[in-house]
Amino acid sequence: MTGNEIAHRDDQQAVATTPAGPAPTAGSTALMQWAQEADLAYQMAQKLAVTSFVPQSLRGKPGDITAAILAGAELGLKPMATLKSIDVIQGTPALRAHAMRAVVQKQGHDIELVESTPEKCVMRGRRKGSDNWQTVTWTIERARQMGLLGKDQWKKQPQNMLVARCTGELSRLIASDALHGMPYVSEELEGTTTGEVVPPKKAPLSVAALTAPAPEPAVDEAAYTVARDDQPGGWDQDAIDDSVDWTPDPDQQ
Repeated sequence: MTGNEIAHRDDQQAVATTPAGPAPTAGSTALMQWAQEADLAYQMAQKLAVTSFVPQSLRGKPGDITAAILAGAELGLKPMATLKSIDVIQGTPALRAHAMRAVVQKQGHDIELVESTPEKCVMRGRRKGSDNWQTVTWTIERARQMGLLGKDQWKKQPQNMLVARCTGELSRLIASDALHGMPYVSEELEGTTTGEVVPPKKAPLSVAALTAPAPEPAVDEAAYTVARDDQPGGWDQDAIDDSVDWTPDPDQQ
């Protein structure tokens, strides 16, 4: 056997005896798969971010769209359905009422609308396989007690808003496990049917405002007035003599 053959055989043996790395766990495999899905979702989000199919609260935000698509996938929603089902309210993702009912019903739970008027909504539901019904009631009076009636959509669509409130409360009662961290409908978070709450913008500061000297603090002169007992409104000489920060003027003594 030549030297080259011996060297080749030794290399083969070295490769064969090199211990393999630890086998990937189920958790790491799932995480890698999720990362691949996230990358694909981001590529999709970049293309969708400028279209009218994306709600105003997500438009131009591919990162938020990606997160919405991934969150929707966990709820069993396809990407385009997700974009019509999730709002971002002050940084918090929330399902719209119709989407929450769809998610709960898709899991096999029952939701029924018993009564719906501009004054009252009654809804009932039960978990899959259960005989016990849970009933939720929302009234205009209840909304008034919570200070909701001043909101624009409560003035325009009280019946729809009552249904949305019942949907959120009932879904949390019978199927909180189906909501995957999105337990509130968007109507509950902001009191409107769609969109994102945007805090009022402050007027930009001008150069003059930035460079102007700070105003002198107002002095309450009445707080420093010292009166004499025998001459109301005059100076109290004893108070002047005893003051540690007062130096009498010799010319005025």
